[in-house]
Amino acid sequence: MALVDVANPVRKPKLAAIVVDALRKRIGSGEFGPGEKLPTESQLTAQFGVSRTVVREAIAALAADGMVEPRQGAGVFVMAQASSAFSAIAGERSNKISVALNVLEVRMGIEIESAGLAAQRHSTSQVAAIQEAWNEFGRLMAAGNPTGKTDFAFHRAIAAATNNPFYLEVLDALGSRTIPCDVASPWGTDSVLTYEYQVGLHEEHRRILNAIAARDADGAREAMRDHLSRSQDRYRARLAEQSTSKQD
Repeated sequence: MALVDVANPVRKPKLAAIVVDALRKRIGSGEFGPGEKLPTESQLTAQFGVSRTVVREAIAALAADGMVEPRQGAGVFVMAQASSAFSAIAGERSNKISVALNVLEVRMGIEIESAGLAAQRHSTSQVAAIQEAWNEFGRLMAAGNPTGKTDFAFHRAIAAATNNPFYLEVLDALGSRTIPCDVASPWGTDSVLTYEYQVGLHEEHRRILNAIAARDADGAREAMRDHLSRSQDRYRARLAEQSTSKQD
């Protein structure tokens, strides 16, 4: 039996999250062990009663978190590190804002220094990749399309520009769903995904980009700290709003 009306495109992100949850639990329980192949797309579509698009979104989310690896023509396979601590953080489906704040704290510990190192070490092509991600964010935002994946691509390009592969591995393990404006994020809401919110993010990203391009390591660290601190402030404000609404 279908979970909900699969013809309703507005529900797709929620359906994908349900499929992600179910597959994550099956992987975590050992039903699908490291190196094992997941059921085919057709089989998953039938099992969950959802569309192929929903299944593809779910697999993409799991792949972004380092849980599975799609192999062209062969299928989707469970990764050996699928149960790692960072994958567990990325897989947190709770919409508790306290969890989002914890994730941001981890990101601050990693990304502030990565911004500084990117400013010191980037190549011309690496800073161009950061610029391209920033440009794409603006294009998608102007068109009214989701920007979460491009937001993650911006932060990922910065990690790559450190030329230290471990920064990139940690960010990949955390996964794109740690980005609040990703529609698959458990902490994304209509209030978070507004145009005004994304305009603010785009401007914060611009300051990070400019500092990195200018090889201003201290400025890049400060711009990243400001960006992530503002995200913390926004979440704390939402937490306060929830507390107030419960008292009313």
